[in-house]
Amino acid sequence: MAQVLQQRMSEHILQFAPQFSRRSLAIMPEKLKITLINQLLNLVLAEQINAGELAFLADKWVGICVDDIDLQFQVSVDTKLRVMPMTKPNVIFSANVPELLLVAAAKEDPDTLFFQRKLRIEGDTELGLEVKNMLLSIELDALPKPVRVSVDKLASMLQALTQGSDTK
Repeated sequence: MAQVLQQRMSEHILQFAPQFSRRSLAIMPEKLKITLINQLLNLVLAEQINAGELAFLADKWVGICVDDIDLQFQVSVDTKLRVMPMTKPNVIFSANVPELLLVAAAKEDPDTLFFQRKLRIEGDTELGLEVKNMLLSIELDALPKPVRVSVDKLASMLQALTQGSDTK
């Protein structure tokens, strides 16, 4: 009985969380969303930016579409990471929050998600492969501790919830 209850709860969380996030993001001003994403990505990728590992993004834009929460933006790099609303990026990565979180926590391989059609890459495929390889090279341990702990805990929780709903 407890397992059935836990399974139903997992299903509701997996269904409700994206809807709640989508609604919350819908009422947030675009400029605030972009500012927050910009600050977060500059914090998370500071080491790669300072080491010049993102120089290949100069004058190029990578679009990010988080489908289940209806979030879209694009990213480029000059002396720092720049984020702006989606216009015409060179390449677009599209996925849902769970898949992006699992990739960020190194608990899922992006190639596997790509072949399962849970991660889509459209546009300049060479640039897309460079971005994917750069992201894979980021060690979770190298991220700031609050980010590392948050990503790892969220990904572990997601795996547990997903496994609970997959046993149905």
